[in-house]
Amino acid sequence: MNLNIKTLVVGLCAMAMSVVATAKGDKPWDNGKLKVSDNNLYIIHENGEPFFWLGNTAWLLSERLNREEVEYFLCKEKEFGYNVEQIQVLNGIPTFNIYGAQANDMSFDFDKFSKEGVYGYWEHLDYIVDQAAANGIYIAMDCIWGSQIKHMTPEKATKYGTFLGRRYKDKPNIIWMIGGDIRGDKGTESWDALARAIKAEDKNHIMTFHPRGRTTSAWWFNDREWLDFNMFQSGHRRYGQRNGDGDYTIAENTEEDNWRYVLMSWEKKPIRPIIDGEPSYEDIPQGLHDFSAPRWQDYDVRRYAYWAVFGGCFGHTYGHNSVMQFIRPGLLASFGAEKPWWDAMKDPGYGQMKYLKSLMLALPFVERVADQSVIAEQTGERYDYMVGTHGKDYLLVYNFSGKNVKVDLRKIRGSKKNVWLMNPANGDLKYLGEYGNEVVELSMESGYIRDADRVIIAVDTKKEYIVKGATNILDSKKK
Repeated sequence: MNLNIKTLVVGLCAMAMSVVATAKGDKPWDNGKLKVSDNNLYIIHENGEPFFWLGNTAWLLSERLNREEVEYFLCKEKEFGYNVEQIQVLNGIPTFNIYGAQANDMSFDFDKFSKEGVYGYWEHLDYIVDQAAANGIYIAMDCIWGSQIKHMTPEKATKYGTFLGRRYKDKPNIIWMIGGDIRGDKGTESWDALARAIKAEDKNHIMTFHPRGRTTSAWWFNDREWLDFNMFQSGHRRYGQRNGDGDYTIAENTEEDNWRYVLMSWEKKPIRPIIDGEPSYEDIPQGLHDFSAPRWQDYDVRRYAYWAVFGGCFGHTYGHNSVMQFIRPGLLASFGAEKPWWDAMKDPGYGQMKYLKSLMLALPFVERVADQSVIAEQTGERYDYMVGTHGKDYLLVYNFSGKNVKVDLRKIRGSKKNVWLMNPANGDLKYLGEYGNEVVELSMESGYIRDADRVIIAVDTKKEYIVKGATNILDSKKK
């Protein structure tokens, strides 16, 4: 990596943070701790401010980046609107970081790996947490990857959870993730012990469980007192790509339909907030293991994001094959990753997630419900699937394939509606005009082709969530 350029960017980031540091509400937690909303569909701050989770899977951040690289990465994440980093705290036993510092051994006695005056593994993790906080970013700590559960008895899990809870309970930007790419019925007692030990020490932070691909935490832990919100992993398979899974949990040929996991999770009671914590990554082979297979593209990661959020999720997690493992020259890559992580952050999908976040926060977010009835005719299957959502006086429809769509404007308040098309690839807005309280057929302008996705936005003309003259969702409030 070009260190001179990197240092310049870090310096600029530091200056920008110093300028805004005096502004009221500079950091999200200035609005209070995160908690579940009264309708059990969202995560909000204590003062009622909405929280839109725009995450990135930065799994090996604490192991593979040095201090300078941590600063660069988190600065870029802030620039592109990411506010949650999903990281693995422990990837193995033992786990080491880039400085050669050891985190653990089979004893699960973590105090002997954190010594006063020594910049060890845990001190580097502390630094990462603090740098994230300086950028207004939460760290979603996956405490130990699921493959390591074979080494963790309930007793060891309790010891580890107590250590973690005590160490990070007073940090403002922690979110806890139990599990790690594993079914919840594998090591259940240890996962429960870990979660409860953390919660016994830490009353300040919310918690979830990161499950295996094509599963949801709701199937195993929805009734747990320690679970604040559910997470599913829609995973990296394409339609029909079964790959011999013996414990396949969804219907054949629905692999890419991540919106289905919201409905599956809501079958459990009580309903909890839900998020896709690991969809298909940009630039990863479809199915993971055949490196000659087609790779997921920016339009695929957009589709997963909008299907999930419009389908009822309170946010979304993006991922990139090279970034999640922080590949660089000289490191052995998994899943056919080829780009250095800093180059991968230039891929189009990485920069397109901010338009979704800006759109959702331009509107009354917490009143929103998923509702397919805003689409007046058949919503389609597979890539033709359209997903609708609305608040009291606005509605949204995501159309991936570019087919014409009939939208029922009667589903929201107002005798007249302003209607736009948004291009989710660049955030551009096109004003279509003012419509009555009716069903209207809208053309997507792009035609019925791949990479033709558009978002339909309809708003009661009495509301100015988006001003008529806006040409991009990032500037939707400007006159």
